[in-house]
Amino acid sequence: MPAAPARPVLLTGASGNLGRALARGLAERGWTLRLTDIAPFPDPLPERARFERMDLAEGVDLLHLAEGCGAILHFGGVSTDQPFNTVLGPNLQGLHHVYEAARREGARVVFASSNHSIGFHERPGQANDRLEADCTFRPDSFYGLSKAYGELMGRLYWDKHGVENVNLRIGSCFPEPTDARMLSTWLSYADLLRLCEAAVTAPRTGHCVIWACSDNPASFWGADHRARIGWQPQDSAEAWRDKVGGITSGNPVTERYQGGGYTAKDYSRDTPSPRDAFALD
Repeated sequence: MPAAPARPVLLTGASGNLGRALARGLAERGWTLRLTDIAPFPDPLPERARFERMDLAEGVDLLHLAEGCGAILHFGGVSTDQPFNTVLGPNLQGLHHVYEAARREGARVVFASSNHSIGFHERPGQANDRLEADCTFRPDSFYGLSKAYGELMGRLYWDKHGVENVNLRIGSCFPEPTDARMLSTWLSYADLLRLCEAAVTAPRTGHCVIWACSDNPASFWGADHRARIGWQPQDSAEAWRDKVGGITSGNPVTERYQGGGYTAKDYSRDTPSPRDAFALD
């Protein structure tokens, strides 16, 4: 287990399911944490942690909270498919405040991106068709669009300001898989914790993108930059195949694309576009 970082680590979105799991797990590893969320922190505050309730849109408050931090685990913002105006403030403006804080403090950003930034890529037919990290963005929702924006902001801040950032394209992070799609996309809480620990403590990262899913044989995703941080997932969704392998949506759009139900929501084409009909389709 790597040593705890010498400087405090700021965790946004600390009151959400993933934030609470990270706060608990990182505190157990001896990390000094600063936690924030727009919602109250519902658990007992971990040792060496302090919590400040705030809106990500309040950039000055975030700058103060980030003072002295060596890394920002950015898990805050809207975390589901919502209308554009709902996503706009926390996921775009709030992210800018995070990067400005990181630039001022010389901190690394670990950004909770999402598979929904590439959700309109089709599911692979076989293992050698797996999507690589340098694929084209194909967001499936305004939420997914905000995650593509977040990754591009990381690219900008690395190229222009040298702010290191690790972009975690999270698949489906739940206690266990609940349907057939999650046999490909599932990320265990333990693998997420190990991933964030590696992303913060790696000596150098530059700007990198990692498919944040467990060691699932049916994964949609292939090459990425995980070697830079020395992370390999240890869990697998395969243990749940008999339980959930037959659970599908019955919707042809949902089942065709990697983003699942997000692709089908408000879908207005008469039928899905012909497979590979146009290079830019």
